[in-house]
Amino acid sequence: MTILAAFSARGQSHAPLHLAAEIARTNGEKVLAAAILEANVTVDSDQVEKEYLTALSARTEASLRTAIAGVHGVEITPTVHLATSVPRGISELTAENDVDLVVAGSSSSGLLGRILLGSVTERMVHGADVPVAIAPRGYPASPSSIQRLTVAFGGHADANRVIASAGELALAWNVPLRIVSFTVRPVWRFGYGVESGADDLAIRKWTERTTEKVVEQLAEARKSIPIPDVDVIIGAGGDWPGAVNDVSWQPGDLMVLGSGAAGQFNQVFLGSAAARILRHAPVPVMILPRA
Repeated sequence: MTILAAFSARGQSHAPLHLAAEIARTNGEKVLAAAILEANVTVDSDQVEKEYLTALSARTEASLRTAIAGVHGVEITPTVHLATSVPRGISELTAENDVDLVVAGSSSSGLLGRILLGSVTERMVHGADVPVAIAPRGYPASPSSIQRLTVAFGGHADANRVIASAGELALAWNVPLRIVSFTVRPVWRFGYGVESGADDLAIRKWTERTTEKVVEQLAEARKSIPIPDVDVIIGAGGDWPGAVNDVSWQPGDLMVLGSGAAGQFNQVFLGSAAARILRHAPVPVMILPRA
């Protein structure tokens, strides 16, 4: 199987390659580093246009090889792929190369260390038939591998077996797994203050219910998967950044999100809550197709 680190030929960030290399060191797969040139070359295309694309392809491949030279311990093959669009190129490469994971980068408009979906990654996370991992903007190179998986559990997580899928992944990668759920409780609602004691009670009750659901999901998953003991963590805050940052994160972490229940089976679909978590995550995020 192959990990596809996908680049637009216009993009300069090496973040997808850095994340793909960490994952490859974890699961032993090879990496296909692909720069996709948007072009529509036909037999009727102008000779000057063909020569321009040939020269651009050569420069792009040289840039890829330079990036790859700084990554060690992983088998990486560079390629330049011509397609009518970047999403189509990713789809073609996925089908042609037995790809089981696509890695992309954040938009250059996003904050450093955070994820912002651009137009290409937006389309990828609403229709890919393999998992999609997204590196935060500026994600640095590391000689290490993935150290821990954190699966985000929501109210409809049972719709796509996200805990079971993450458990299988943790076992295959031989890394620890923890389960986190986020709650956002604004201090002000409709102009009136909420007593902190009442708010704390609501969070405790919600935490109890969520923990019970997690235990149920784990018990069901363990009927077929030998998932070891896991930590169950609650991230609470007055807004989504506060809730996500209420959880401790460390280098080598990878967050796992399930696809929304509204998505098609066997395809990635980013639900509204998952989109908020993704936007504020300080670590790379992998989105699993709906099972």
